[in-house]
Amino acid sequence: MPLFELVIALLLAGALFAFWADKIGAPYPALLALAGAAVALVPGAPEVQLDPELALTLFVAPTLLDAAYDASPRDLRRHLGSVLSLAVGLVVATVASVAVAFKLTIPHAGWAAAVALGAIVAPPDASAATAVLRKLRPPHQLLVILEGESLFNDASALLIYTIAVGAAVTGAFSGWSVVLTLLLTCGGGIVAGWAAARLHIWATSRVEDIPVNVLLQFIATFAVWMIAEHAGLSAIITVVTFAMTLARRLAGRMRARHRIATYAVWEVAVLVLNVLAFVLIGLQLRSVVARVHGGEWVTYLVAGAAACAVVIGVRVGWILLHAAIARRLAVRRGAQGADIPSYGSGLLASWCGMRGIVTLAAALALPSGEVPFPHRDVIVFSAFSVVLVTLVIQGLTLRPLMARLRLDHDDTVEREVSIARQATARAALKALDQHGTDSFASQTLRQEYEARLNPHGTPSKAGHDRLAALQRDAVAAQRAALTELRSCHIVGDTAFHVIEEEIDLLELAADARHHEAPAHDE
Repeated sequence: MPLFELVIALLLAGALFAFWADKIGAPYPALLALAGAAVALVPGAPEVQLDPELALTLFVAPTLLDAAYDASPRDLRRHLGSVLSLAVGLVVATVASVAVAFKLTIPHAGWAAAVALGAIVAPPDASAATAVLRKLRPPHQLLVILEGESLFNDASALLIYTIAVGAAVTGAFSGWSVVLTLLLTCGGGIVAGWAAARLHIWATSRVEDIPVNVLLQFIATFAVWMIAEHAGLSAIITVVTFAMTLARRLAGRMRARHRIATYAVWEVAVLVLNVLAFVLIGLQLRSVVARVHGGEWVTYLVAGAAACAVVIGVRVGWILLHAAIARRLAVRRGAQGADIPSYGSGLLASWCGMRGIVTLAAALALPSGEVPFPHRDVIVFSAFSVVLVTLVIQGLTLRPLMARLRLDHDDTVEREVSIARQATARAALKALDQHGTDSFASQTLRQEYEARLNPHGTPSKAGHDRLAALQRDAVAAQRAALTELRSCHIVGDTAFHVIEEEIDLLELAADARHHEAPAHDE
């Protein structure tokens, strides 16, 4: 019972942290990291041992699917070189550098344990950075690269992690078997993810009940991960492929009510998983701290500080070097203006290396039974130190850094939104023409869609805001009228909820207009 009460209290704290983080422009995992550190100091907090095999499945699978579902294959292909540089090259460099630093700090530690720590802290959590950056409207290509990095660096880092943990536990390592394993696990994961997505769509295409549909999505996510692991495939590659295939195949098939409910549930689930991950790592840290005595503290602190310094330093150096090379190559090709990578974008990307839930889950997944993983306590302590330092220092300084850099505004998304809006409006008008234009309903709908086709109807942010404000006022009036009808017993609750859902959709349209407004007046 004390554990349950602690978790409920910390879920409440997580909700408050998410609210406050939005107000101050900081990633909410930064506040959760501070809460996790506080949990480790709570007297009488229960000791919890999570099943290592459960940690990655529980925490990584849903968050990875949530990120991969929104990924753009077109944009990833366009920036594939930069994504691979970060997701593979930078991960390998980070793993190697952290492993060397760990060996220098603890010379008697085995290389497998050192590499495991490097793999644990190598993958950054792009969601923490993009949560802040999206509100500041950075160059679109920067967001694409960061999101692509977060999808594929998890795969490369956790493959290294799996190999290192296996080598540390069994003492066996074969270079050729590793190469063969990489080819089979990655290639097989792509095929399995694609097939699982097609099977899931076929199996759930006739499920109209929203709660059941959402539940099946969660079940499918965990099932795909576990089946991939049992089959010896890369669970991360399988889930990423599964999510991206679902996103492409379901685009025109999912109804609005299903989509709204699904997105809401997944957002809550990701928040809850983040809170639980920080709670569990905090509880594990408490037992770690209790086992550290005297001079061991120096070793732990030096190991944690070295890991933090190496992780931040390697990322900054790697990305700035990559930006300089990319800039020189672009100039040689004759590129001009926005096509030339800027040092400002490179510096901002290098500061978006906050570690999060994947690092925590990998640390929790280290074997902790009767024969624990070698140097597990110092590895867990170092991993949490990296998460805490990067989230707090980098997360809280990201907004001021971007304001100082004054990067050029990128209107790529706004331009494509305008193209899509006009194309869909033309399609709607063509459909209305097939039903005639004489009725009042037809004329009303035509006016709405013709307004979307007018490029000069609301060209400025002020115009968009005014239109959104008018629609929100109209929605508020409708809600008040509907509530009054129910209060006077003119309509019952069944009719009330039917009309309430219709008004909800109108309010979503108003919110969409407000959020899609251009950043600058024309």
